Amino acid sequence: MPKVHNFSAGPGILPQEAIDNSIAALQNFAGTNLSLIEVSHRGKEFEAVLDEAVATVKELFNVPEGYSVLFLQGGASMQFCMIPYNLLDEGQTAAYVNTGVWAKKAIKEAKLFGNVNVIASSEDQNFNYIPKGWSVPSDAAYLHITSNNTIYGTQYQELPSANIPVICDMSSDIFSRPVDVSKFDMIYAGAQKNMGPAGVTLVIVKDSILGKVKRAIPSMLDYRIHIEGGSMYNTPPVFPIYVSLQTLKWVKSNGGVVAMQKRNQEKADLLYGEIDRNPLFKGTAATEDRSVMNVTFVLNDDSLNDEFMALAKQRNLSGLKGHRSVGGFRASIYNALSIESVQALVDAMQEFERMKSGAQA
Repeated sequence: MPKVHNFSAGPGILPQEAIDNSIAALQNFAGTNLSLIEVSHRGKEFEAVLDEAVATVKELFNVPEGYSVLFLQGGASMQFCMIPYNLLDEGQTAAYVNTGVWAKKAIKEAKLFGNVNVIASSEDQNFNYIPKGWSVPSDAAYLHITSNNTIYGTQYQELPSANIPVICDMSSDIFSRPVDVSKFDMIYAGAQKNMGPAGVTLVIVKDSILGKVKRAIPSMLDYRIHIEGGSMYNTPPVFPIYVSLQTLKWVKSNGGVVAMQKRNQEKADLLYGEIDRNPLFKGTAATEDRSVMNVTFVLNDDSLNDEFMALAKQRNLSGLKGHRSVGGFRASIYNALSIESVQALVDAMQEFERMKSGAQA
């Protein structure tokens, strides 16, 4: 079977090792002769999986004492409302930086619970850059940012800090580089872009920021309830957690987040280098804010889009179509994507250049 190079933005590529281990667990989990998806989530076999997943997150990110690691449901979109529900009291104001679709959705949900101050935005340029030079109001309840923007191909090269609680949506670049967790009061990430399949969301939360709002919080939306229940207040998504653990173990066995950063930068340098060299293509994100996870680019002549996509299909390059709000192409080069796959895309771009040069000769 020919290799398919998977550039999908999400659900995204996973390590083959994680997929193979998960298939085996579906057939016979932990020697039980039962499938992973039919055993009790409170049995010792699955409890060991959840414990190891929490421990591996803490090890990879060097999570300090005083933080809880949760595996929840509802995706990052559920966090958009859980965060203000738990942290933004009536009459308070939260500060948000608007860098794209997901940040806008988070802002929309927060407005249901209190005041929102959008302290910076890149919407004026269709989110093709990361705003800079903004200041954080000292009286804000918290600051919310989105570290990487899948649709627009932008990313904070240095994650900001503040003297108020900082909340970061890392859905599309979690575990792609080292992060100083102590600078954040909460980090959250939907798994399906760089950590596992859809169906589970990772939350790393500083315990001391919870329990301060006056409103009553429904149990399923209260972080304290989930912490007390060890991510098992209700039946957890056992299969997505298991696949995420396998992916985290793969990251650990391949040198951890420091090695992932080096691997990802090499892939990004290779692809951006070709985009900047090839006269047929150009990048869409500001050069200084280019994402190392999601590379967005277009053809200078968009009438050639279908022809290039046809060539990409012939070369087994999958998932390259850009989001409708940007157009063109998007290559998501998450942790598990090999540099050989990036080289295959670069080769196709160079082949397309030769084809067009020949047609003009």
